Amino acid sequence: MEQGQWIAPSKTKVIGALPDRIATLNTGCCNALSIPWNEVMIKTYSQRLSPPYSGQAQIAESEGARAVTLDSENWEFHFLQPIKEGELPGNPHYKKKFLRVAYIQHSQLARIAREGTYEGRPIDDRIVELAAFLAEVKLPFPQVDNYEYWLLDAKDGSPLAFIFSCTESEQMANFPVRPEWTALPAAQMPIDKTEAEKACGEPPVNYRLERLVAERAGSKPKARWFHRHADEADSFPPLLLREDWQDEQHYGLCQRYIQRQSTRLLMLHGLEQQDRLRMEQASRSHTLEVARFYPLYPEVADRELMNAIRVEARMRGLTDEQESPVNNRRDGVLYI
Repeated sequence: MEQGQWIAPSKTKVIGALPDRIATLNTGCCNALSIPWNEVMIKTYSQRLSPPYSGQAQIAESEGARAVTLDSENWEFHFLQPIKEGELPGNPHYKKKFLRVAYIQHSQLARIAREGTYEGRPIDDRIVELAAFLAEVKLPFPQVDNYEYWLLDAKDGSPLAFIFSCTESEQMANFPVRPEWTALPAAQMPIDKTEAEKACGEPPVNYRLERLVAERAGSKPKARWFHRHADEADSFPPLLLREDWQDEQHYGLCQRYIQRQSTRLLMLHGLEQQDRLRMEQASRSHTLEVARFYPLYPEVADRELMNAIRVEARMRGLTDEQESPVNNRRDGVLYI
């Protein structure tokens, strides 16, 4: 190891390069919590939805179907489909793909479970089975995607920006290995411009930060897989992106992006108290998003603050019980 090079924490396993593949959210995981339900075993787990990181997907999976949500209110139901030989290159151990079949709101789950119908029509037993389970389950589910793919800092080889994750080592060959980090699109997560930026016609913060990260990764960027351990304090960026920018302007762009993403970063498991508190404070300007994602926050650092934010959302008359452009969006789930 050359002097000045970053060294992975003792429990973190560094994994070599893998063949290039592009895939979506993985299926199945050995560390998921399996729950018996009416003589059926249902696996429950969560994993980060990326690239780019847009939240923590909650997944309940039975033998022939699964349900996925990013906000606890809007559920996507998928049916397991057989995969033909040669249809999915990569590791032959994973021969699963899911077909999206329905969008169902949480408020409809109990009635579907009770009546076995949806809008007056009979519904597949696989959906009824998951609906009955989800109507009573508590969120969030445990996070199990501990295999992580990170873009590296060209200066010392340390983790610079989180790209992707999966739940089992065998699945890594089916995931992207291109060494590039992408920001959430400005259309999905707009960041207010300063008056000076408007006058100069500057591009959105999202894309300017994306370029800065690419420059910091170097002309020949590298990325690597790591097997992380939740019980180990380590030097990986807790908010999925390095914050130690030497240039004041670059630091400011990074902070504006992270603060705007705070409502989604609060879904992360294992954040230190100070980081969670910092994100809660940053989320004060985005009350509707907090109201939408709050059920998926694994912890709360300042309960008084978060309660006040949720009360403000209700006072504005745009709660999850009423029509709201924010609550009705399935933006993150569409990445699956």
